[in-house]
Amino acid sequence: MLAQTNGFAGMRRGACGRRSILLHMPATPSEPSPGNSFRDDRVLCSWLARELPTAIGAAISGDLDDIGAHAAHAWRVARERSPHEPRLTHWDANGDRIDRIETTPTWQNGRALAARFGLVAAGHDGSHGEYARCDQFARVYLHHVASEFFTCALAMTDGAATALKASGNARLIGHAVPRLVSRDATSAWLSGQWMTELAGGSDVGSTATLARRDEAGHWRLHGRKWFTSAVIGEMALTLARPEGAGAGADALALFLVETRDAQGRWNGIRVDRLKDKLGTRELPTAEIHLDGTLATPVGELAHGVRLIAPMLNVTRLWNAACALATMRRCLALAIAYAHRREAFGRRLIDHPLHATTLADMQSTFEAAFHLVFHAAHLLGRVESGVASTTERACLRVLTPLAKLWTGKLAVRIASECCEAFGGAGYIEETGMPLLLRDAQVYPIWEGTTDVLALDVLRAISGSGLDPLHAHVERLLGEAESIDANTRLGAAIAVIRRALGAAREWLEHHPIGDARESGARGFAMTLARTVAAATLARHAARAGDGPAGRLAAVALARFIERPLARLDADANRGAIELLAPYSH
Repeated sequence: MLAQTNGFAGMRRGACGRRSILLHMPATPSEPSPGNSFRDDRVLCSWLARELPTAIGAAISGDLDDIGAHAAHAWRVARERSPHEPRLTHWDANGDRIDRIETTPTWQNGRALAARFGLVAAGHDGSHGEYARCDQFARVYLHHVASEFFTCALAMTDGAATALKASGNARLIGHAVPRLVSRDATSAWLSGQWMTELAGGSDVGSTATLARRDEAGHWRLHGRKWFTSAVIGEMALTLARPEGAGAGADALALFLVETRDAQGRWNGIRVDRLKDKLGTRELPTAEIHLDGTLATPVGELAHGVRLIAPMLNVTRLWNAACALATMRRCLALAIAYAHRREAFGRRLIDHPLHATTLADMQSTFEAAFHLVFHAAHLLGRVESGVASTTERACLRVLTPLAKLWTGKLAVRIASECCEAFGGAGYIEETGMPLLLRDAQVYPIWEGTTDVLALDVLRAISGSGLDPLHAHVERLLGEAESIDANTRLGAAIAVIRRALGAAREWLEHHPIGDARESGARGFAMTLARTVAAATLARHAARAGDGPAGRLAAVALARFIERPLARLDADANRGAIELLAPYSH
């Protein structure tokens, strides 16, 4: 469509013209260290070349190249320095409570880089219309691994801006949104998302934080937030139960909290401790108490979960894009190592089994990439007001699908790539242990796999699979109309059969425990099927040249394993098997 006309064409000729399905890395690098993350990314380059209009491609290519260069440099620097984690100091020398959080050097520079590269702002750039989110998530994907999960704070900042804009609260929109999406590091705000309490994370209906009016009529919050990952920001959106309200999620209200008062002191916030976590250790995650914290209602004093939903949809796509970034970095390192490391008289890459293992992961990554960026484009279409009713319904389904599938994939690929290094993969200097530890957060944050699988069932509870089915058929129909040589015909038939199997499973499991117990397999089936459809369309759009041939090879490898992962009776024997162990 736009393969040789937009701003990426010259830069990409080398990246998109390779004859291997594997990501290109030098044949004998001195160490497994990536080059420019943008220039070396054949998959991203090919997608952008065929999705973005010429003017937008030309406008953003320089930024993407700069981000790619910075990401590669930051990764190398991080491998050479000693580990550095945030530190909480409760008291100053005079014995006054200060709760000062000192962050890593990368985090201290994170705000400036986010403003410079527009990591939040790009998603709200009206000049790019429906492509604003495509631009933004390309930036996020390139920057994430080098950010030490500063992208977590940026995701919540983006989500807060999105939720406030959707709320219709003109006063708060005017006060906070320009700061949240600012490209000026001196005025830009970061926002948290304070939902998790000790009683549970996804079960927000158990929220115990109380909102009470003071004598002046201001709302003040009292309670404990057990998991807050952006307490260093200037604001947060949080749920609380207004005094006198009933139980359950519908009685919760959404509040905006500014973390500091006019004198720079904590706004009724006490930081109890920083979490000691498996991964994302550079990210300061805190337990806090709210003790009379001044807060402003975002909307009515009820249905706060509904108001926070736009935020969750955005942060889930951030989660998926960051999971992609981790997969891509793991594969790049493993492939570079395979080109360098010799065993049994030849390089690892020359051993057919090892090459097959890497290529299978690469093909799965490519399918996941196209699913996530297709969802990002749909989000941009919805937000710019050009999406059809079918596209809106599809985005509601694809958001949890993309997040749950990529979260699980990131863990699997990080583990497999760690193993691909052999014993060296267990050594911190390679970066693989860090990537593996950090990957485990993707299936947990923003809803676990089971929570999101049930959310998929809720998303299709009204119209069933009709909107998604129609959308997939549109993707496949476009691929067929372009694919004059019918080289993709067999793959398209496989995709249609998988979608039909999902529809049949849904019809045979209309309600009850049987449907719920099989929800994970059903969701994985849908994710893999839609991913294959988006990859098929891309292969058709890329044509018979090298990019199209590689996309077709990736698709063929991806569908060699069944797309459908459906359980006829997933609940069979579960209760008996899970009885408490006896001694």
